[in-house]
Amino acid sequence: MKRADKDLAFMLQYENVAWYETGMVKILDRRVYPNEVSYVVCENHREVAQAITDMVTQSGGPFLAAGMGMVLAAKEGQDKKEKDFLKYMKESAYRLSHARPTTSEKMVKIVNELYDVAKKAAKSGKKADEEIFKRVVENTNKKYERISKTGKHLVDKFPEKGAVMTQCFGETVVGFMVYECQKNNKDIKFFCPETRPYLQGARLTASVIKDMDGDVTVITDNMPGYVMKKQNIDVFTSAADVITLDGNVVNKIGTFQIALSANYYGVPYLVTGAPDKKHPNIDSVNIEERDPEFVLHAMGRRTAMKGVKGYYPAFDITPPSMVNGVVTEKGIYSSFDLESYLK
Repeated sequence: MKRADKDLAFMLQYENVAWYETGMVKILDRRVYPNEVSYVVCENHREVAQAITDMVTQSGGPFLAAGMGMVLAAKEGQDKKEKDFLKYMKESAYRLSHARPTTSEKMVKIVNELYDVAKKAAKSGKKADEEIFKRVVENTNKKYERISKTGKHLVDKFPEKGAVMTQCFGETVVGFMVYECQKNNKDIKFFCPETRPYLQGARLTASVIKDMDGDVTVITDNMPGYVMKKQNIDVFTSAADVITLDGNVVNKIGTFQIALSANYYGVPYLVTGAPDKKHPNIDSVNIEERDPEFVLHAMGRRTAMKGVKGYYPAFDITPPSMVNGVVTEKGIYSSFDLESYLK
């Protein structure tokens, strides 16, 4: 198999996202990267689920972590009778897929496929953990290949020389975005809002771009409106945790306010990702609200007086009227006609 992560940044290599080996799953701790390169080692699938909940890995990372968690669950249950083994795998699949609520529908699809692999392995006498691992790696490679096409369609909309603003961490598409710019000799300066409280923009997006020798500048989360005008931003782009069929974009909190600025200045907002038929409209999406204590701290230190309250919705919603295009592996679609993608 030709690996699609070749030439991408360190943290986009499969082994540096989440990886199963010798009865454990290692997950790069993105909460401390790049200041520290360390891995959270999970010795059972429950620990993998907890790592996903605790934001050890974010963006696309949880999907690979959940797959590797299913490998680990199969290893844990290998000595059980077939009926008990399949029951254990079903329970494990639910636990892993519901570790975070907003993306649970996507997770369910992933783990259910791996449950079917386990079921076939159990009936044929093959080792379920080995069969699941192979499928996870194959699926991840296919996903990277699809995203590489998305990156190409996105960069086609970039000028030959200009500036692009990102939001949060779009995972693999960030790597392919930089790769395509370099391949096509496009001179692009990237501006990344920091994305508090986990600082994914500063620590993850900027690190991937820099790791691939791109030109990147970090700005604070309250600068996008001014920077968009001052730095002549040509395109605003982000990935999405959910794109509903009616064109709403659910992404890291702060995306909506940058889209507002882009709309005001006439800067196109191009979101990358596939519309989700499990989410026909925005009412079907559960917006996750996380521990408010996180917004009262920065880099491990409290920033507000004791007694001050915090509030932490993890995502916001950008309406289709502010989205200039949904960039997929098939091409770019209007946010008002996402049914065409499914056809």
